[in-house]
Formats: sequence, structure tokens, C-alpha cells
Amino acid sequence: MRCAVVGDPVGHSLSPVLHRAAYAALGLDWTYEAVRVASGTLPEVLAGLDDSWRGLSLTMPLKREVMALAVGARGEVTERARLVGAANTLLVDEPRLRADNTDLPGAVAAVRERWDGEVTRAVVLGGGATAASTGLAACELGAREVVVLARTPERAAETVDAIRRHPGGVHVRVLPLTTPAEEVGPAELVVSTVPAAAQTPDLVLRWARTPVVFEVVYDPWPTPLAAADAAADGTVLVTGLDLLVHQAALQVEFMTGRPGPVDVMRAAGAAALAARAPA
Repeated sequence: MRCAVVGDPVGHSLSPVLHRAAYAALGLDWTYEAVRVASGTLPEVLAGLDDSWRGLSLTMPLKREVMALAVGARGEVTERARLVGAANTLLVDEPRLRADNTDLPGAVAAVRERWDGEVTRAVVLGGGATAASTGLAACELGAREVVVLARTPERAAETVDAIRRHPGGVHVRVLPLTTPAEEVGPAELVVSTVPAAAQTPDLVLRWARTPVVFEVVYDPWPTPLAAADAAADGTVLVTGLDLLVHQAALQVEFMTGRPGPVDVMRAAGAAALAARAPA
């Protein structure tokens, strides 16, 4: 069977490393590639899939674009993907397509693996699809207030709407990314979905000492925020590799019917990142 991660850019993705490691551990003679698919071209790609294909992992900018495609007579969207408003997983079960989101449960698992404390308030840095899934994960962890800090707040509307859809009745605010921490208020959890290049010294200073810092970026590593948090006493760092491994393990199960081997996949991912690091 064939699987792939699709998006643009996609050459940096660790997904092929993780999925191939899982297939080897499970004794499956499957393939998994990285395929560049630009925004607006996903429909023709899906139209060309035959019965040799089993699944696709979706990265930006396709997580939201796929939602309008995986509906109707040929497809379906899980309730979890509808809640997030984005899908990162597409199961090809000819002639049907089934879209799901493993970022949400993967984020919950990543945090709980590192920390079992209470979450009542969370801050999410960034306003894209990953911010939506991790913001909803904060709700699943118990948060009743989520503050979204976005570089362009008006462009975070879809993310804010997604978090507000959580059945727990969470209160959501959206503010500029540069808002001082004292205006935002304290939180047990801060999730950063912004690129390393956008992590200014001021942003790092404001958020690195939050009890739990969840940095979803895994390459380059460490990001300025992750490095500062790792040096801080009494804080917990949840990494982008943690998230990537847990969501990928769920994708493997979704596509193969067998649980993804988390430890094997994490070891493969860590080795690949170490090989990329400058000497």
C-alpha cells in the first residue's frame, strides 16, 4: 500500500521517517513519501488516487482546504475534524475518502505524557489550523479560558470559532501577539505555534516561565522559546516531536488498523533531527 504526506513546503517533514519506522516495526511492506502539493491543486491529486493508495497526511496549507473536498457522495469528515475545522489525515478507502484530525488527540497525549497537572487557562501563540487543534486540546485538558495571541488577530477568526465550538463552553479571547503578559493574565499552559523566526526576545521573556510550555515547532530545534524554557527551573517542556509522534501514531492506526509504535517512531524522529543539526 502507498501513503504520503502532502503540503507545501513538505521537504522538511519528518513524517516519512516516522511512518516508515512504524511500518518496519509492524512488518508491513508499505511505502510513504513526501509529495509537494500546492494550495489549490489538491482536487486533481485526490482525483488521481487509485486503489494502491491507503492514506495521506496533510500539512499546511491543505488542512483546511481538504474539508470542502472530503464531503458528499465520495467522502466523509469525522466529528473531530469538523470540530477543529481542519483535517490532517485522509483515509483512502476506494471509492471513499475519510478525513480525520489526529492533531487534537495527539496534542492531548503529548501534554499528558509530560505533565498530569490541572489546566484551567491556556494561551495559544498563533492563529492557524495547528492553533485551533492545540487550543481545543487545551479545552480537553480542562481549560475553561483560552487566549489566542495572533500576529494578525482578524485572520485568526476560524481558529477562535473552532475553539468556541468545544462543548465545554470555553471562553475565548483573541489579542495581538505582542500583548503584554500582565494584560493576558497567568496560565498553566502556553502553546506556541509560531515559527522560530517570529519568537522575539520579548515574546520569549513573556512566556518561557509558564508552568507548561508546548512548542509545536520541531525543526529548527531548539526554538528560542524551547531553549529558554529548558533552562528555566520548575517548568515542563512539551516538544514538537512529542506532538508529531503522537499524532503520527494515531495516523498509522487509522490507516493500518494497528496501533503505531510510539517509542520506535520517537527514536527514529530523534535520530533524524540529530542528523540534521549543525555540527
